[in-house]
Amino acid sequence: MSEHLSRYDDTAGEASMNRERELAKAFVDLTDTYAPDFDPLRLFDRLVHACRTLLDVDAVAVMIADARGTLRTMAATEDGAAFVELMQMQTGRGPCMDCYRTGRGAAIPDIRAESERWPELADAMTEAGYRSLRTVPVRLHERVLGALTLLTTRTGDLTGADVHLAQALADSAALGLMHWSAEPRRDDVVTRVQGAMAAKTLLEIAKGIIAAHHRVPMSTAGRLLADYADRHRVSLIMTAQALVEHDMEPADICEGAVDV
Repeated sequence: MSEHLSRYDDTAGEASMNRERELAKAFVDLTDTYAPDFDPLRLFDRLVHACRTLLDVDAVAVMIADARGTLRTMAATEDGAAFVELMQMQTGRGPCMDCYRTGRGAAIPDIRAESERWPELADAMTEAGYRSLRTVPVRLHERVLGALTLLTTRTGDLTGADVHLAQALADSAALGLMHWSAEPRRDDVVTRVQGAMAAKTLLEIAKGIIAAHHRVPMSTAGRLLADYADRHRVSLIMTAQALVEHDMEPADICEGAVDV
């Protein structure tokens, strides 16, 4: 019995240490602006995947507002999560829109109970297989930049600890965005956000080029671009820009890739 308990304690201790390492890595990845591959595209992608790994959720997406207050999806762990965000952007209604406008997060324990309030969103979430949603503001001090969406395939809300961790990760990403470039003024939030929006637009064009050339879905094209940037230790923005400006051939992206 004592030997069994000892093995259990060792396993629990190892799991705790692994989680602590994952937590530390997540916060470093979100704030290490001196890394050679750091850019806003990586930043938001790291945010959603860190939340997906560390929290008890099934999908994550993040929306950021431009200078006119129009929200745009910057990253999502699954296509279904991006679809849920798109539905809210198209209708202008939903918990993510409310989160950005008020600066307060909210829980939707069962989206089916909100079918009269947000019919399009309820249909989109049900179609994608999600049952509940939690929003968290992406903020820089008191200024709200956007909203983080946490989706689950079951009903109910996240634990208080998970909500606090999601907020800490979102806040860290906002700080990372402010330290991304040395060119604009340090406190120029609009310039940083607009730069991130421009980078996202560039990435979508580059993904379209790869998708058309290799006849693959846009999600696969995005993965190929990210893998290329990782292999060559260059920023994703530079890779996308080289493709769009014809300084790189679409075929170059797949050279050295494990699979297409």
